[in-house]
Amino acid sequence: MLIDTYGRVATDLRVSLTDRCNLRCTYCMPEEGLSWLARPDLLTDDEIVRLIGVAVTSLGIEEVRFTGGEPLLRPGLTGIVERVAALRPRPRMSLTTNGIGLGRTAAALKAAGLDRVNVSLDTLRPDVFKTLTRRDRHRDVLDGLRAAREAGLTPVKVNSVLMPGLNDDEAPDLLAWAVEHDYELRFIEQMPLDAQHGWRRESMVTAEDILKSLRTRFELTPEADEERGSAPAERWIVDGGPHRVGVIASVTRPFCAACDRTRLTADGQIRTCLFATEETDLRGALRSGAADEEIARIWRHAMWGKKAGSGLDDPRFLQPARPMSAIGG
Repeated sequence: MLIDTYGRVATDLRVSLTDRCNLRCTYCMPEEGLSWLARPDLLTDDEIVRLIGVAVTSLGIEEVRFTGGEPLLRPGLTGIVERVAALRPRPRMSLTTNGIGLGRTAAALKAAGLDRVNVSLDTLRPDVFKTLTRRDRHRDVLDGLRAAREAGLTPVKVNSVLMPGLNDDEAPDLLAWAVEHDYELRFIEQMPLDAQHGWRRESMVTAEDILKSLRTRFELTPEADEERGSAPAERWIVDGGPHRVGVIASVTRPFCAACDRTRLTADGQIRTCLFATEETDLRGALRSGAADEEIARIWRHAMWGKKAGSGLDDPRFLQPARPMSAIGG
């Protein structure tokens, strides 16, 4: 069991498979990209599967989410999914992606054992997409979403970040589109995870801004609190149902008290929080010949020291040393 001093138990593991990405989203990284991790620093496929195995069989992990960077850029992804699906007990598996490669991989990932996907899409307008991501790949994302739904990677969740002056007027259009295509839409407040440290609290589009915009076109009924559990998204029933929309208010309404996550970076570090400034090295233990029991002990010790909150509700918040592309969203 991965328990901390506040009584929270981690059952959800986020695994970053790579720090690389084929987009250059303005709220994540500069146009020229970043200094990528050297290949020897990255965990191998075998190391990833072994660490997930320790987490599932010895530490109580029930759900595994593969992230990046962009996880579809990992050459061995399908094999990793297949091997994790063979673990007993079998964890639920999902993937957070920008969707560009889903058109050609969705069916294979489903066959390997992946349960569902989260796809990032911030706009329905190709020109705005190009401005936000610095790449002309909007059609590829839409094709990937359709392929995921057809492959049965459901519910297909769509994550959207609204940026002032670019797409902050699109919330109702995005929800209407998601309802039409049977996707579950979730808006995420922009978080201070950009490598260039350009985030400003006073200019972000807040959860209240998003809900106010949605209510100009839809009737939103709050979902019962017990249905949320430890999920980060507050959800509302749209026009009486069955569709729902979520808002992840990481900045203005932090949900740290119910957090059930632990994170493994692409280079084998344990992070107790997306915004943590400290990491615990598992790669070194792996490569020095540590037994599974020792790896589990190190992991438990790291999680025991998890802080009460992310600090995002503090206006003096300082950004973590590593950007989101390096630690997994």
